[in-house]
Amino acid sequence: MFGSKKKLNDLMAQLRPDLSRESLGVGPDFPGVAPNPLLSSDARKRNAELRMGALALGVLVDWREVNSNPRVVLMFDVETAGGISFRGIADEDLTITELTRLAPGQTLPVRFRPAVMDHYVALARDADPARVQRLSDEIASRKRT
Repeated sequence: MFGSKKKLNDLMAQLRPDLSRESLGVGPDFPGVAPNPLLSSDARKRNAELRMGALALGVLVDWREVNSNPRVVLMFDVETAGGISFRGIADEDLTITELTRLAPGQTLPVRFRPAVMDHYVALARDADPARVQRLSDEIASRKRT
């Protein structure tokens, strides 16, 4: 049953159809949501890489609660400094206060891995506000031209 990652991802989609690739709005190359990212070596490695990833802006589209920690999967429409747009998925543990403040349409700083481009992003909680503002201005000026 747990012999391959493909079977594990298929099992997660069967258990939680709201976390399937189709429901999240990503393509077939998306590796899927880990049932428990703390027990998954791939998820731990990915999260470490994302903490060092490139900064981008994500517009919150929707979110799904995974458990009552509250662990949530956040779906973003992401725009990078280089002009690339994609659907980004962040698997985050939020406080109840953070969860209650979520609203579709919010723009939040996120980090992604440009070399991988696998739809995974992470909230950039450590991002310098001045750097986020410069990125926002750069993206806005590109859209005006």
